[in-house]
Amino acid sequence: MVKRIEEAGFNLSDTAESEISKQLKAAGYLSESAPRVYTFVRLIMIFALPGLWLLAAWLRTEPPTLWQLYIGSAVLMVMGAYLPNLFIRAKADRRREEIVNGFPDSLDLMLVCVEAGLGLESALDRVGRELATTHPRISEMLTETTLLMRAGASREDALRKLGETAGVDEIKSFATLLIQSDKLGTSLATTLRVYSSEMREARRLRAEEKAHRLPVLLSIPLVVFMLPTMIGVIILPAIVMSIREVLPALQGGS
Repeated sequence: MVKRIEEAGFNLSDTAESEISKQLKAAGYLSESAPRVYTFVRLIMIFALPGLWLLAAWLRTEPPTLWQLYIGSAVLMVMGAYLPNLFIRAKADRRREEIVNGFPDSLDLMLVCVEAGLGLESALDRVGRELATTHPRISEMLTETTLLMRAGASREDALRKLGETAGVDEIKSFATLLIQSDKLGTSLATTLRVYSSEMREARRLRAEEKAHRLPVLLSIPLVVFMLPTMIGVIILPAIVMSIREVLPALQGGS
């Protein structure tokens, strides 16, 4: 559909297409046409949401005022423009979190394979097959890297492609580390062991950071919901006593 629209003369490319492409790759959309599809979906939502609102308003027995139609259409147009962006960011964050949390396990399996005598290509293939159920995203990336190597790509190109496909800084650093280890001839097992330990330490620090944020986050519902109730329970007897005793006394004295 996007191809037919562009052939008709309507350009769907964006001025910030490189940034959009990075966001889409981070969310798992790796197709070359993904940025144009994303722009097309945004255009549809910008016009579709206000159109549905106007249709619903027209079918009502009491149609809204012109000002209400204007405000509702403007709000829905803004929502149509930003909802796809929010969806892509949320999906990219979930994907990044899954990859970062599961990658230390894949490094441990890769370390076992390397210490057992397998080469880098065989280790990536074995780990990719083992993680197909527990960490499917990591399995897909490792399998793609293995297929690139078998298709004739060099290790450096395949590993750099792995970092670009992942869209995660930790994976890019890992790919660079493997490339340097392969060029310098250092021990691959030692490299994997050190990097796995660093990633587990980083994951532990992130978990501690989230745990330390919990008291602050819990204080918000406590203040919003419990504090007014407590104030009402404490003040209510005094209010009742004032209504029953103080106000009649004041009225009698006057």
